[in-house]
Amino acid sequence: MKRRILSGMRTTGPLHLGNYFGALKNWVTLQDDFECYFEVADLHGLTTEYQDTNQYETWVTEMIIDWLIAGIDPQRSVILIQSHIPAHTQLSLIFSMLVTVARLQRNPTIKEQARGLGLLDQISYGHLGYPVLQASDILLYRGEVVPVGEDQLPHLEIAREIARRFNSLYGRVFPEPEPILTRYPRLPGIDGQRMSKSLGNTIVLSEDPASIKKKVMNMFTDPTKIKKNDPGHPKDCPVNIYHELFSEDAQRWAKDCQQGRVGCVDH
Repeated sequence: MKRRILSGMRTTGPLHLGNYFGALKNWVTLQDDFECYFEVADLHGLTTEYQDTNQYETWVTEMIIDWLIAGIDPQRSVILIQSHIPAHTQLSLIFSMLVTVARLQRNPTIKEQARGLGLLDQISYGHLGYPVLQASDILLYRGEVVPVGEDQLPHLEIAREIARRFNSLYGRVFPEPEPILTRYPRLPGIDGQRMSKSLGNTIVLSEDPASIKKKVMNMFTDPTKIKKNDPGHPKDCPVNIYHELFSEDAQRWAKDCQQGRVGCVDH
């Protein structure tokens, strides 16, 4: 019997390369070995996009279209929209009684996200409780495995703690979900930071070639390689990660960079 997976994406705008390599590409392969539930997390999207929801319905529709194009198969996987199923928020309310505010405030992922948005001293109740709603998303379907990036591990640990707490009080109901780490969970954006819609540094899956070229030519590179013949450090260069993903001769580029035979613009 296949183990059950649940994973989702927030509706905060068009999907980008970070979404694809950090999650979506992995989801497609997981369909072969797991019973998959994939969630359009539109309620989670409100944690940062609550002030402007005019494009929300469009984002939901376009997200599902991108999933289907990438290879998510509705004949093998369940696709669900979070806000369409009231049990998500109902279970989240129950779970919120089982975790303290102090525990949620220690979550490094929320702190990092709030700091990046300039909201460290203004975290909303809903934003702070993001991991509790996420726990209800997973445990409502008794998810056993969750494909995540490293930054989501603290959230998953809270879900595991909630499951243990609930089971100890009311009998064993929920499994403790285990993580599957993706290979490229933190694809850098064009500014060298993690690719994120909120940071405005993304390359969108549906972006036209001219726009992609312009962004790539302005990408952050190895700051120590000032001149073309300076030895480079590919491991410290975000562009090198893109070579590893897209180029058939990535090793040659890395070697030429290290030996000062190519400049950053040549990439």
